Amino acid sequence: MANRIFESPHTPTDSTSCSLNSIENKIIKLDEVSQSRGEKVVLCHGHFNIIHPGHIRYLNYAREQGMKLVVSIQGDSSFLNSDRKHHFSEDDRATGVASIQTVDLVVLLGEGNLEKLIKVLNPAVLVLGKEFESERDDQVSDAVQLMKKQGGKILFHAGETHYASADLLRDNLPNLHNQYIKQYKLACNQQKIKTEELLECIDKFEEASLLVIGDTIIDQYVACDPLGMSAEAPVVVMRELDTREYAGGAAVVAMHVSALGAKCRFISVVGRDNNATMVAQELDRLNVEYTLIEDSSRPTTFKIRYLVENQKMFRVSRLKEHGLPKPVEEKVIKELKDSAPKVKAILISDFVYGVITPRILETITELSSKHSLLVFGDLQCSSQVGNVSKFKNFDLICPTERESRIALATQDEGIEWVANTLMEKTNSRNLVMKLGREGFIAYESETDGFINRQHFPALCINPVDVSGAGDSLLAALSAGLCSGATLMQSAAIGAGMASLAVQQVGNIPVSHQRLKNYIRQI
Repeated sequence: MANRIFESPHTPTDSTSCSLNSIENKIIKLDEVSQSRGEKVVLCHGHFNIIHPGHIRYLNYAREQGMKLVVSIQGDSSFLNSDRKHHFSEDDRATGVASIQTVDLVVLLGEGNLEKLIKVLNPAVLVLGKEFESERDDQVSDAVQLMKKQGGKILFHAGETHYASADLLRDNLPNLHNQYIKQYKLACNQQKIKTEELLECIDKFEEASLLVIGDTIIDQYVACDPLGMSAEAPVVVMRELDTREYAGGAAVVAMHVSALGAKCRFISVVGRDNNATMVAQELDRLNVEYTLIEDSSRPTTFKIRYLVENQKMFRVSRLKEHGLPKPVEEKVIKELKDSAPKVKAILISDFVYGVITPRILETITELSSKHSLLVFGDLQCSSQVGNVSKFKNFDLICPTERESRIALATQDEGIEWVANTLMEKTNSRNLVMKLGREGFIAYESETDGFINRQHFPALCINPVDVSGAGDSLLAALSAGLCSGATLMQSAAIGAGMASLAVQQVGNIPVSHQRLKNYIRQI
């Protein structure tokens, strides 16, 4: 046992071959650790109460800094004076970390401390979460000082997003798909969610009634055939093959809600143009009750995507982003006041193109209080313009990691800090952090102040068009919460909804029955 840390790596040959025995063999106690001998050992430290993508990124980063990765697990006693009322045992937390392929060894600190481990192990590098860089922790501070004294290197890492498209090269698609399905089932098991109850939740969508408000967009897809380079300039020449147009933005969110069986009313602002007519026709087709208010100062937002074999080459947008003229704003407010008594929830789909003005947001807040309405919010911004923290006291906000970091003006803090801080800043009851191809993390506030967290993977590993993932997820989450489902039940359904949405070109509404069939076969 004394030199166990330096035996042959415990990493299995593939992700599915990691047996329970091999996992347990990676876990030792503090008094079983011996000093490193020649190999560059990297040490990480933490509670690791619930493994989430931020942890995976953090550990992968640490593993790149040396030859062996050792992770120390805080003992159960460390929770005694902590705000975390609920936690897994140190043995369970260690098993979770040990199951991660990049980890070579897990050390249970028990009643011991990090400083003692560093004295014995003498690691070359200590990697800590970014939160420890500013947060006062005596144990960590002492450990950092000892590392400096021993000549070791100290690094802080936030667990930020690194899209690993190369993962597709390291494994075949069926294996990756099976892994993600297993992760999804594990998430459902951890939340004690059964398939039968998800199907019942979907059937109850018909009890939901939502008012959707936000920016309307027309999404045009132009399929092209590349002909080669121009002889006159370094420009790719393409031939147009086909053109399709779809209602997008807040309009497609409303259509998703309606297609799922919920009652939906939609309010938006459009231009005085043919695109507005097209939106109205699509809303009629999906049985969405709507009010489209014309604004002669802006066109209906129009986005053109050029594709070659379903690969997007570039996008062109035609839009105006200024605030609403006062008469138009007054019409929107009037429609809100007339519609609010007829629904159970208001869903804001804000693309920061001017529809959701401060007055309209204030009106929604007042109406939600007056009529006891649920309020859900999604703010989609690709720049620094929008700020999701303007959504205060909502029942759900649904930002991406980037949008969350923009709102908090940070790129350094860990993902858990970002989520918790954003929930506190906005006083949101629930938050879903979208992570692109890594899926999303659902954060649910419980009555005792504890936040229930769960990561749900992206179930589609080879999406055709990701543009509709967030909209479809938002619709499923909102329909679920509005019809009495828990956030975790709604999130499990939403993961399936998003997977279906990205398997086709164009943001096309997913039907109630199609969703049920998909959830049933997972």
